[in-house]
Amino acid sequence: MVRPYLPLNALRAFEASARHLSFTRAAIELCVTQAAVSHQVKLLESRLTVTLFKRLPRGLMITAEGEALLPVLQDSFDRMADMLERFEGGHLREVLMIGAVGTFAVGWLLPRLADFQEKYPFIDVRLSTNNNRVDMAAEGLDYAVRFGSGSWHNIEATRLFEAPLSVLCVPEIADTLRRPADLLSQTLLRSYRADEWVNWFAAAGITYPAPLLKGVVFDSSLAMMEAAAQGIGVALAPPLMFSRLLSNGTVRQPFDVYTSMGSYWLTRLKSRAPTLAMSAFHDWLMAAKEDSSAQLHEPEASNSA
Repeated sequence: MVRPYLPLNALRAFEASARHLSFTRAAIELCVTQAAVSHQVKLLESRLTVTLFKRLPRGLMITAEGEALLPVLQDSFDRMADMLERFEGGHLREVLMIGAVGTFAVGWLLPRLADFQEKYPFIDVRLSTNNNRVDMAAEGLDYAVRFGSGSWHNIEATRLFEAPLSVLCVPEIADTLRRPADLLSQTLLRSYRADEWVNWFAAAGITYPAPLLKGVVFDSSLAMMEAAAQGIGVALAPPLMFSRLLSNGTVRQPFDVYTSMGSYWLTRLKSRAPTLAMSAFHDWLMAAKEDSSAQLHEPEASNSA
């Protein structure tokens, strides 16, 4: 069946009239006469062979057919408006959806993101953070930066860099630490990875007694480091991601001992074909990684896990 041609003006007139339940107010919004709006709606009703409004002495009442048509039109107009807004200066603005582990997003990506925006002004970055648990398909992500071994099902992963963990704490606590064994009398803040402190103590040459871990378990290094910065305890976190706290003296790294629990990876679904925006971000990220290699020098981890 061949559908009748539906003029855009008639569709717009109906949508505005349905929102306002008034031809007069719709006419004001569309900058036309009330008679023109009424004519366009009658034209649409004629093409569809349905009644969209019941004309009342004071206003309109939308019919069941009109109620069924309205949300479809509103969604279509919204999508058209969104697409048209993406055209600017002769370019189509692309949206890039990125998810990232909060520690990486705050400690490494955000300080450099302005450079990406300057080089690619027509790419709109939508950044969401997570605690390393992400569903790329469900969240509609183009890329996700994750921490781990680089092995995820149906995922293509490109290694960025390793971020070994070390002891970080406020200066007041650091001043009391002369040797790694002194940590055994401190509150050791811990993450959901239970073996981090055990591995670090082993790297420091302490295999016994086993450290007593108690208190709050954190699901992100960001929250853990906030607790450490408040003097609540001693954190085991990647110094590379907290260089600002180290440089301004908020926290100190009392021991040059590290343990590695994995690396940061740039990941995408294998089923997701790279867009121009994705390719631009990938190339920029790889270049930024190389440019910052001096600042992000990877110390050799004393213990790997």
